[in-house]
Amino acid sequence: MGFPPNGYGRHLGDGPCCKHDRSPSNGGGSISGLLSSSTLRVPLRMRLVNLRFWIRACILVVASSTLFTFIVLLPCRTINTVDVRDLQISSQALPESQQHHTENIASNRINEYNNSPVRKKPRTGDSKSKNRNSVDTSNHQHLEDLIANIDQRPQSVRYKEIECLINGDYSIVGRREGSEVYLPFSFVSKYFEVEGSIASYDGYERFEWHHSNARIHKPVPYRHDGPFMSFAHYSVENRDRVKYFSGTEGVPISTQWDSQGYFYPIQIAQFGLSHYSKNLTEQDPNVLVVDNGEGEGSKWRAEDSASSTSVIYDSTRHSNVIEFKSQAGKPSYGHGVSVSINERSLPVLSFDLLMFRNSTITVVMQTEESGIVNLHYTSHIEECTHRGSNVFYGIGPAYKWRTITRDLITDLRKGMNYKEKQPKTKKKSRTTKILKIFLQGKGRIDNITLSSSNHMNQFFDAADWLVRHQDEKGGWPIMVNRNVDSDMDELKANWYSAMAQGQAISTLVRAYERTKIQGYLNSALRAIELYKVPSSEGGVQARFMDKYTWYEEYPTNPSSFVLNGFIYSLIGLYDLKSSTSQEEGREAARLFQDGMRSLKALLPMFDTGSGSIYDLRHVTLGKAPNLARWDYHATHISQLQLIATIDSDPLFQRTVDRWIGYIKGKRAKHN
Repeated sequence: MGFPPNGYGRHLGDGPCCKHDRSPSNGGGSISGLLSSSTLRVPLRMRLVNLRFWIRACILVVASSTLFTFIVLLPCRTINTVDVRDLQISSQALPESQQHHTENIASNRINEYNNSPVRKKPRTGDSKSKNRNSVDTSNHQHLEDLIANIDQRPQSVRYKEIECLINGDYSIVGRREGSEVYLPFSFVSKYFEVEGSIASYDGYERFEWHHSNARIHKPVPYRHDGPFMSFAHYSVENRDRVKYFSGTEGVPISTQWDSQGYFYPIQIAQFGLSHYSKNLTEQDPNVLVVDNGEGEGSKWRAEDSASSTSVIYDSTRHSNVIEFKSQAGKPSYGHGVSVSINERSLPVLSFDLLMFRNSTITVVMQTEESGIVNLHYTSHIEECTHRGSNVFYGIGPAYKWRTITRDLITDLRKGMNYKEKQPKTKKKSRTTKILKIFLQGKGRIDNITLSSSNHMNQFFDAADWLVRHQDEKGGWPIMVNRNVDSDMDELKANWYSAMAQGQAISTLVRAYERTKIQGYLNSALRAIELYKVPSSEGGVQARFMDKYTWYEEYPTNPSSFVLNGFIYSLIGLYDLKSSTSQEEGREAARLFQDGMRSLKALLPMFDTGSGSIYDLRHVTLGKAPNLARWDYHATHISQLQLIATIDSDPLFQRTVDRWIGYIKGKRAKHN
């Protein structure tokens, strides 16, 4: 049978049952003692002790497993069951072409997540009484639920990188999870020209996908004296291609096709129309009257003994005005007169002015970015210059009373950054504070106000510019060269645009309706003359297939037939005929009807089945279509929405509905 191991034998020998074996009477270390009955019973005792050890170990393992199951596994299993239920998307909410695909995806997801712990994210509005399988088709709530219910991928479902060969031309790296392959959105967005970003709200993150960046505003019935399309949402001041605003004219200087800057009549008309529309759609502005010459006591402080102000009666204005006098010279602290302002939220300065040479109006402003900055409006004719913390705008001498309106935030931003390609910021900073206004030199000033906006003054700046700068042909020539296409003749400076003519007419008609000043209407009536002149002879009229009249935004050779510029020219004609008598507006009405006939005939040619086309150069040049960017596509829709309110032809509303669908990824059916 052999001997037990020494260690085990020593342990047993220490016990009471072995005392008899150690007695001298048993022979001590003799062979007979080793073969005694007590010694033969040792293996049995060893087995009993070993059994008790394994029983205790098994009890410990069972207890630990039970505790782990109740604390960890059962809660995770419960949560997983809830998430799988949420993944069951109702196929009725999806297009028929997507139902089968969606059911397969949902089935795969249920199998993948069924046995894996998934922590559910909280969602706003969850309740036990809410039907968790309901789907909101208007905002794709079923997709949001799918994202909201998945916090992390289960451990059993892992991705691996996979090479994706794109059209056999090049490869990118994607990720594979089972039968699904995922591509980087940075690739998808460029390949399909879509947009997307991660947004965080309602307590969790989601990825928001947009087929386009086009924004369509709700249409309203159009009136020739009402808001112009959706121009109330326009901000010409914030456009990168606006270099600054002329001090002498109060209108934008454009760099669209010439970095030196020039007066672009289309941009000027849009500036006026946007402010006219905002005046009708926004709340009344907040206004602070700084001084109007009617109050008691002087608000002005003389900075030196040679400077003074006084309130006098002006016979040309038939009211009291403020007359200021100080030593002439460069704008500087220490001389002139000043008034303290300390205002943050009223950035538009307006005043009536009679000012002589060597005079300056200075606005002292404080900004977070640049500290103290001085805006100087001088009697010189030099336009915008920038030296250190000083920005200079030449508003010219005013030998007659004139009204000047300046957006101080825009003047500051454009003045400090106008040499750069893009402004550093586009938003009005509420951290900018207007501290003081200084008057230096000699002149008279009245009705000094600060306001949150002054739309009508800015509108009339544009309308008055159009009256002053209309030439003998009735047009507003564009003073830069323009190369529309390499296969078309270049447009040389002094060319005319039907879009400029149309938007100028729309501006002038509204100025007339507001004031009943005949000069505005006369200017609008002269503007239609170029509609009658062929583009080959310096006008804006083209003919499509020698049958349909078209008013050209770009009077190119061969013709380009730009859609949005043509419709703007039609809207101008409609405004004019609506604002005049039947006899006075007869010619405008005829030109409008000719254009509408062409629009109805040719509009289908601008439809791609997934978007719209900017022009018809693919017809006149026999080259690839010039697809409209999404912002131009949105413009086409807004224009047709307007046309649909003044012409009952169902073609326009059908086209609007179809083109709005393209914005969300809908496409025309294929054969």
